[in-house]
Amino acid sequence: MRKKIHLIAGARPNFMKIAPLFHALSGSDWAQPVIIHTGQHSDRLMSDVFLEELGLPAPDFNLAVGSGSHAETTAAVMVTYEKLCQTATPDYVIVVGDVNSTIAAALAAKKLLLSVAHLEAGLRSFDRTMPEEINRVVTDSISDLLWTPSEDADDNLRQEGIVKERIVRIGNIMIDAYEMLAPRIGAARSFAKFGLGSREYGVVTLHRPSNVDDPAKLAELMAELGAASAHIPLVFPLHPRTSRRLASERGRPGIIFTDPLPYIEFMSLVQNAALVITDSGGVQEETSYLGIPCLTVRTTTERPVTLTRGTNRLIRPELISETVVDILTARNISSAKTQEIPLWDGHAAERAAKSLRQQFAI
Repeated sequence: MRKKIHLIAGARPNFMKIAPLFHALSGSDWAQPVIIHTGQHSDRLMSDVFLEELGLPAPDFNLAVGSGSHAETTAAVMVTYEKLCQTATPDYVIVVGDVNSTIAAALAAKKLLLSVAHLEAGLRSFDRTMPEEINRVVTDSISDLLWTPSEDADDNLRQEGIVKERIVRIGNIMIDAYEMLAPRIGAARSFAKFGLGSREYGVVTLHRPSNVDDPAKLAELMAELGAASAHIPLVFPLHPRTSRRLASERGRPGIIFTDPLPYIEFMSLVQNAALVITDSGGVQEETSYLGIPCLTVRTTTERPVTLTRGTNRLIRPELISETVVDILTARNISSAKTQEIPLWDGHAAERAAKSLRQQFAI
């Protein structure tokens, strides 16, 4: 009988990360992957459309918890997922990333004495003011199997006292998702629908509360983006959180605001951009892989390998415009400093599936 494997997804990046693993497991003769959509993000452009693009079936279960405060979302997922586990008990639970659904499902599963694997384990910003950092640390501390993307993540876990037997470096599964759809991404040419040419624009993504919830901070960011857009057009797909706070900014010249984009369209934009300005975690990785200069509007990153071996740099808001000009002055965009990062090769899902199978000794 096939082992029943729960794949927990609650937010947009989770779907991109579970997709390669779903396909690896469903193609095996020993695993039955079961997709659990917690409903933490319920906007169709933020969830369902990614299932379609990534070749995923409709979720086997939708917990439909909706959005709310950190406590509300975490509690709702714990309550509903616990009930599901009691009626449809899995052989293993796989949680992904660092959203509230991640820690909630891990807690519910472990209190029922179920085995848990954390995909994208060991990432640390060392900034406990970030809710995601709390989610990462707690999830890693209780998970049985820790799948890491890079050497620094292994080191972080060992320094926290986690035994080496629980740590398996599989590489970066976001690169698997990209490579899986690379032909379609390359053919999409989504920049053309905005009247732009390749390497003639920048991409902006901002959604973190620390950047968009404070009106003064957001105004500063928009002023800097406005100044940067005098030198290069900026395409700004708006996260719902950010969109609610920028209702009066939509007419700003030089900045093209758009609704959240499907993964293929978004990655086509990134692949052909001159530069990216972001506060996202995954975008730091994707730009490093593609050799696109990335300015991350944060003081810390849980992905330091993108700084040391990739194209990423941390930047204060007041330096955005100045740094954009520096990048454009260099103009040889393809020469952005980057090195090959071990195991960022499109085969992380295969290594994860092999590791999981070993847990069952089959």
